Amino acid sequence: MRGYDAGKKISGRKRHIVVDTLGLIIGIVVHAADIQDRDGAKLLIGKLSGAMPRLKLIWADGGYAGQLVEWVKMTTTWMLDIVKRSDDVKKFVVLPHRWVVERTFAWLGRHRRLSKDYEELEQSSESMVFLAMIFLVSRRLAKRK
Repeated sequence: MRGYDAGKKISGRKRHIVVDTLGLIIGIVVHAADIQDRDGAKLLIGKLSGAMPRLKLIWADGGYAGQLVEWVKMTTTWMLDIVKRSDDVKKFVVLPHRWVVERTFAWLGRHRRLSKDYEELEQSSESMVFLAMIFLVSRRLAKRK
């Protein structure tokens, strides 16, 4: 399923990911672009809620602020912390913790199959992301020998 997000001016699909501190993917949800970011985050957090017992804190950008913080607190044992950008700064500034997710998206963008939305099903797109991460980790492990 595909959609159009008028705010970001994109058509197709959006990817929401949860990564660890190294940038390795813990969970992903791919959905139509016309679904709000907060609703997509609810899908991802609902998917991970029983699978990650040691997880305590999730950092997110300002697009996830609002009622999602309270929803996460009520439905899980996790705390959602919003990393906000300062309104005073007009140029690009690296924000703490947020760059880890952006770096992971950059790693995924290097894979040709993920550079565009070629997949018919959202589940196939999620699987391709996991395959790309398996490839990335296996190459890193092979270099260590």
